[in-house]
Parts: sequence; structure tokens; C-alpha cells
Amino acid sequence: MKIALMNEFSQASKNAAVLGELKAVAAEQNHSVFNVGMNDDNDHRLTYIHLGIIASLLLNAKVVDFVVSGCGTGQGALMSLNAYPGVTCGYCIDPADAYLFAQINNGNALALPFAKGFGWGAELNLRYIFEKAFTGVKGQGYPPERKDSQVANAGILNGIKIAVAKDYLNGLKAIDVDLVKTAVGGERFQACFFEHCQDAELAEFVQSMI
Repeated sequence: MKIALMNEFSQASKNAAVLGELKAVAAEQNHSVFNVGMNDDNDHRLTYIHLGIIASLLLNAKVVDFVVSGCGTGQGALMSLNAYPGVTCGYCIDPADAYLFAQINNGNALALPFAKGFGWGAELNLRYIFEKAFTGVKGQGYPPERKDSQVANAGILNGIKIAVAKDYLNGLKAIDVDLVKTAVGGERFQACFFEHCQDAELAEFVQSMI
């Protein structure tokens, strides 16, 4: 599995700590991690609005399989990511959230609070969250006897999102161009995106924004 990590400007100082825990868990499971920003090293400024654009590009172009995002409360990142087709983001504050989201909703992104409640033992909470999110088989239901209905409902919700959303590329073209340019302006994002992008039209669109 390929996993991307991203956070907004207000939590840039947490990037290294979150990345360390994510990489430690990913290494145990033979997953790859791409840190697309932002950190404390004079990085390009991202808000949770930009996180939605970045996550949607990475997931819809099949650059990565999963996105870990975050802002101060996690709520802005949650709403921003879920605005796009092809992205199913869950809100996660503890390992039980990560486990239940993986088993019941079987989504492809998480939004975490990197300020609210981020105190003593936060690195342990992050590690356990990532273990529950990325270890074992997803979509097994909880409790197990409810698996069939939960899998069916997750599929129905994804279908509804596709039905009510614009065509993804046309939707991107309707967004304020400055927002998109900032979102795709990071060197680490560009390196990850162009190396692994599996959608020529999206690659061409991103290139036109650089």
C-alpha cells in the first residue's frame, strides 16, 4: 500500500513526529509513505482547503492508496477531503475510530486532530491509530455478523457520491486556479504525483498548473 501524509500550516511543527510514527508502522507492513507536506522547513503554505485538492488528486490518479491528513481539530480536513469524488475520509481521534472505520466504512483517507487533544502520549496514540488503520484485512465488518449490510451501505454511499458529484476533472477546473496552483506547488507532492500517476489527463492538468 502507498500512503500519503499531509497536514495544514498550523500543524507544520507536528509533521516530523506524525511522519515518524506512520513510517514505523508502515515499515512493519511493507507499506510506502510519501510525506507531501507541510513541515517546519520553510515549506509551501497549505490550509485544509488545499489538503482536499491534494488528497483527491493523489487518490483519483491512483498515485497512492490511502491518505492521512490533519489540521488543528481534524474537522476542516475531514470536510475538505470528503468534498471530492473518489475520496472517503473518516474522522479519527483514537485507535478504535481507526479500526471501526477500516472495518465498517472501508474508506481511503483519515482526518486527525493534530492540535486538539494532542498532549502527553500523543505519539503512542498515533502509532496505535496507524496500527489499527493499516494492519490486517479491511472491510470485515463490526460486529462480524453485520459485515454484509455494512459493505452494502458503504457501496451505496460511494454510488450516491458519484451520482451527485461533477465529473472530477471538470470539477477541478471550476475551482479557483490560485487554490489549485498552491495545492500542487510543493516539490514533494510533484515528485510523488508524477512518479506514480496513472491518469494521463490528471497529469496533464497538474502540469498545466505548475
